[in-house]
Amino acid sequence: MPFKPARRTAAPVALAASLVLALAACGGGADTAGAASADSLDPNADLSKQRLTVSNWDGYMPEDLPAKFKAAKGPAVTVTKHATNEEIMAKLTAGADSGIDVAFVSGQFAQALAEQGLIEPIHADLVPNLKNLYPEAGQLAYDKGNRFSVPYTWGTTGLCYRTDLTGYTPDSWQDLLAPKPQLAKKVTMMATERWLMLPAQKTLGFSANTTDAEQLEQVKQKLIEAKKTLLAYDDTTFGDRLKSGEAALVEAWDGWCPTDDPKIKFVVPKEGSDLWVDTMVILKTSKNKEAAHAFVNYILDPANHSWAAENILYKVPNAAAMANLDAKLLETHPQLKMTPAELLKGEVPVDLGEAAPAYTRIATEVSAG
Repeated sequence: MPFKPARRTAAPVALAASLVLALAACGGGADTAGAASADSLDPNADLSKQRLTVSNWDGYMPEDLPAKFKAAKGPAVTVTKHATNEEIMAKLTAGADSGIDVAFVSGQFAQALAEQGLIEPIHADLVPNLKNLYPEAGQLAYDKGNRFSVPYTWGTTGLCYRTDLTGYTPDSWQDLLAPKPQLAKKVTMMATERWLMLPAQKTLGFSANTTDAEQLEQVKQKLIEAKKTLLAYDDTTFGDRLKSGEAALVEAWDGWCPTDDPKIKFVVPKEGSDLWVDTMVILKTSKNKEAAHAFVNYILDPANHSWAAENILYKVPNAAAMANLDAKLLETHPQLKMTPAELLKGEVPVDLGEAAPAYTRIATEVSAG
């Protein structure tokens, strides 16, 4: 399997909640003060005089992309790395200019940044390759119309399982939460709070973004009950556990289900799932906004954007890039063949604002001990 970076959101849940709560406490909706007007950005700017600092997850774009971008467009690019959304959020919300021009963050975090007026609106005239995006990419709940973010990868969460060890085809989150006797202690769930909550939320018919206290209590109790038959909470090695036979059924992001092993399959449960998205945002404090837009546009070139699908095994919301994929790759990783319409059936995580601590508390209580 191609190299896969550390998952973008696996981080201590308390930190995630404290950051979102701090943002919510600052109040208000999107703040456009300080944003560049369309007229103030020069489409003919000499980009060779601008320099970019881009923050991304390790292994989330080609190592030679900065050099190729400089050769093609002129700006030098320095890449800094963050391990989690929470790490880059701490840097971007510290109250001073972070020095970062472009950051890769998940959709709900882009929403939180926009609500605090920290990111630049996307000037579509400087990103002509937006035309390559599927129409569905403009229907994402955290940023309809891609006003302040540009989606880079997207996917869903489901059940990843060993056909030879389950003895049947699981099709429900209940298969994970209350497994058949032969699968007891051979199932894993994720610990990161939004994905820990997801199977119980969907089984109970609740929104993945619910803030209702009674619903959250029901979710908590269902997760506590499920813990009795759980092998482990695992956000990173569940694929290895499947391949070794230690696990037979796991909760997994689609791109992390190792279906290159013919005994391993992926399915979206019948109760539904999520549609997670990782995005690119331009910081309002950037002094290099023309170059930043050019960088985002360069990523959206099909020849560049297809790299993510080929090497990270995450779908990209770029029709032309997906058309570039090799048929053999699609055969061994059929999750890549999910259509935008199928993905859009999933629920897009949004910023929970003041409700985030409730999720943190439940995740801590459920996974402790």
